[in-house]
Amino acid sequence: MAPVAPYLIRAYHQWMEDSDLTPHVLVDCTKEGVVVPKTYIQQGKIVLNISTNAASDLVIDNQSISFKARFNNKSQEVYVPINAVLSIYAGENGEGMFFENEEDSQAEQDPNKPNLTLLD
Repeated sequence: MAPVAPYLIRAYHQWMEDSDLTPHVLVDCTKEGVVVPKTYIQQGKIVLNISTNAASDLVIDNQSISFKARFNNKSQEVYVPINAVLSIYAGENGEGMFFENEEDSQAEQDPNKPNLTLLD
């Protein structure tokens, strides 16, 4: 079954943009495949503004988030695998959603328990 996270990220992104809020993602930079400016990583994480004003050529597909953005007046390519996204939230009020890494949670689950997730 396809993971639900990319669908929720796209939905929250659209809702925030429609509400004149600024969508940000918190990224786990220790995950394989993350391409972000290393000088902005703090404690293994980075916050990225993915609003249409800040991220050009933004693509949020089922595998990744990719775009071009300016960091210190220099254009850079950014690539974030979906499994590296820890949350998406509005910069103005913190409204958003945290994501549990599905790979990690499946490894810890009891095979006899149902696979349920609590959503607020």
